[in-house]
Amino acid sequence: MSVVYEKEDLAYQHQFILHAALDVVQDLAWTTNAMFLRSVDRFNDLVVSVYVTAGHTRFMLLHDSRSDDGIKTFFQEVHDLYIKIFLNPLYLPGSLITSSHFDTKVRALARKYL
Repeated sequence: MSVVYEKEDLAYQHQFILHAALDVVQDLAWTTNAMFLRSVDRFNDLVVSVYVTAGHTRFMLLHDSRSDDGIKTFFQEVHDLYIKIFLNPLYLPGSLITSSHFDTKVRALARKYL
């Protein structure tokens, strides 16, 4: 039973780390034209990398230190997938993306680049 609580606590900790990094992302997004902001925050052995689209949608990745090139390529390809979803006339901008196809593709990209 304690293993389940530890996993839940870890998930909440990861959410907290990502939410805490949003303030840094907000400041950086308006001071640079770069879309890939690299690592913007660290917590213990974890790093928060961020990609900000032209419309200020933020893709955030919590990871241990890895190749910036792989992470950048991952974000660029996720951005391409996001654009395809966004251009779908049935998608309501700002709503939750519930496509299992999108989820499968993002997971495949993560295995490939991360």
